[in-house]
Amino acid sequence: MNIISSEKEWTKVIKPNPNLFDFQLKEVWRYRDLLLLFVKRDFVAVYKQTLLGPAWHFIQPALSTLVSLLLFNVIAGISTNGMNPVLFQMSGIILWNYFATCLLACSTVFTKNASIFGKVYFPRLIMPLSIVLSNLVQFLIQFLLLILAIVFFYFKNHTGFFGIAWLMIPVYLFLMAGTSLGLGIVISSLTTKYRDLAVLLTFGVQLLMFASAVNYPLSALEKKNAFLYSILKWNPLSNIIEGFRQSVLLGSVDFSSLIYPLLFMILSLFGGILFFNRVEKTFMDTV
Repeated sequence: MNIISSEKEWTKVIKPNPNLFDFQLKEVWRYRDLLLLFVKRDFVAVYKQTLLGPAWHFIQPALSTLVSLLLFNVIAGISTNGMNPVLFQMSGIILWNYFATCLLACSTVFTKNASIFGKVYFPRLIMPLSIVLSNLVQFLIQFLLLILAIVFFYFKNHTGFFGIAWLMIPVYLFLMAGTSLGLGIVISSLTTKYRDLAVLLTFGVQLLMFASAVNYPLSALEKKNAFLYSILKWNPLSNIIEGFRQSVLLGSVDFSSLIYPLLFMILSLFGGILFFNRVEKTFMDTV
């Protein structure tokens, strides 16, 4: 009489990751198709069932530029160091929008997707990575608006710049993406237990914008308040935004200014993934 074995051979055994320094990058690469699906989902879901749809990608930076131009350049009279005020504000705003959107979305990615995590296995880092990549599409659309504005002012009064310095744009974008991802992972790991952090972060990002040289050049602050300048110059975001603006509008690149933001990005990414590996073992019990 044949005895049928009740034992099953499993093709995948899921266990807690005992090694904090195992970043599972190979596992993320294996699930790259899922990553692309999440990118498509995030991009489509934002403007689904809206009247204007993707047009909001143009409307939002255009309105923000108009308000910033009125407040900082017309009313406050802050100099832009010879750069066109409209292009100055728009270039800073679209890069800041990318950082702020990624950071805020990553900060709640684990609490908002807890139902998926509890049912299906995939590398959890796929979620924050998809947010960074989907918002990259939004940045490229808004950057197209900046290009159109540069072309307009170039033919109108010969202000604007197109040149080899534009090759540095991916570098500044990579620094901003890595920084937002690293900080976002840290905050998302904490919000699984402390939900108040998500509310506090929304307020904090608004304040951080004014400390990141988005609407004014740091040199203008140096002349008016040397003490405040000595503090804000250590903000890596301000270095990234100023470098991006100068390469796009002036064609000048200060490579030494990239060292500090690069080190900060590496530390934030390393610390974020390390902290996430520690929280990942138990976050489904607290989320």
